[in-house]
Amino acid sequence: MTARPYVMLSCAMSIDGYIDDTTPDRLLLSNAEDFNRVDAVRASSHAILIGATTVRRDNPRLLVNSAERRAERKARGLPAYPLKVVVTASGDLSPDLKIWHYGGAKLVYCPDSVVMKLEERLGDLADVVTLGPTVEFGTMLDDLGRRGIGQLMVEGGGEIHTQFLTQDLADEIHLAIAPFFLGDQSAPRFVNPGIFPSGPTNRMTLIEARTIGD
Repeated sequence: MTARPYVMLSCAMSIDGYIDDTTPDRLLLSNAEDFNRVDAVRASSHAILIGATTVRRDNPRLLVNSAERRAERKARGLPAYPLKVVVTASGDLSPDLKIWHYGGAKLVYCPDSVVMKLEERLGDLADVVTLGPTVEFGTMLDDLGRRGIGQLMVEGGGEIHTQFLTQDLADEIHLAIAPFFLGDQSAPRFVNPGIFPSGPTNRMTLIEARTIGD
């Protein structure tokens, strides 16, 4: 049986657990030093996964920005950029989003019901894959393993992180904590309510804590 990828969740959040505010502009929770750290983690990964809500809200490119790191990847026989993986239930993804037009191959996981819609919208911008009536995350990881993905970096958002954590599918979490509170109950959080295997009777192990800039 093909091994599933090693799954690493990556998130920047306020002290009270929010990953964005409710304004149209993206809230910067990180700093230059941490952006550089994230770039290094991206460069070490075979694929980066993100949810469709975050793609629509933040419109990211998900690049490895360092030319040196891209060259190091190519020297190891890897593509310059990790595979970009988008998960969507609705199929509401515009072909104009930046993610399709920058750096590397793209893969979209979706339910059966929206395959044709996505294929018509995206054309050759991305490969569209269905795993059944819903996107079952364990089956998705099996498929990524068969595609040779050894390390998967998950960059959100909250619903995606919640699915990985409540299903006990994450191996590691990287949390960057911004030194401020947000306090807006309508803003998105790192995770949503759920039943988490890593609860009070099954504590996680802290591997490292360090200061990055402020």
